[in-house]
Amino acid sequence: METSKKTIIVFSGDFDKVTAAFVIANGAAAMDDEVTMFFTFWGLNALRKDAHVPTSGKSTVQKMFGAMMPRGPKKLGLSQMNFAGVGPKLMAKAMRDENVMPLTELIATAREQGVKFIACTMSMDVMGLHKEELLDGIEYAGVASYLGEADEANVNLFI
Repeated sequence: METSKKTIIVFSGDFDKVTAAFVIANGAAAMDDEVTMFFTFWGLNALRKDAHVPTSGKSTVQKMFGAMMPRGPKKLGLSQMNFAGVGPKLMAKAMRDENVMPLTELIATAREQGVKFIACTMSMDVMGLHKEELLDGIEYAGVASYLGEADEANVNLFI
């Protein structure tokens, strides 16, 4: 059986949307599909390390972005009913109650299954994110690389 290819643009930094992207990515990878996830703008927050990583050479606006954006998947808010930050905790509990993997495990499982993570370098530049602030072992590229992957894919999603 020929391997299919799937690409997912992760534009949103909302917990529920990022979770959906990883559920789809893991499902496709489990079906032996080749999966590429391209993280851009707010979606990059899902790849941020939890701890603050000191960096230099940022503009004032980039420093503000870094301070205000969530660091990592544990800090992402919900797209609806965020309830001043309580919403993601309620959603995580509901997921546990239904035996759904937590987002951090979905990310780890995707990596174990060989899902390719690409961080958009243009978005990183605009938002002032440096490689050392993101997860280790991911790729960095521009939109042309994503489009090359998408040209070969039979499914392209924008989340």
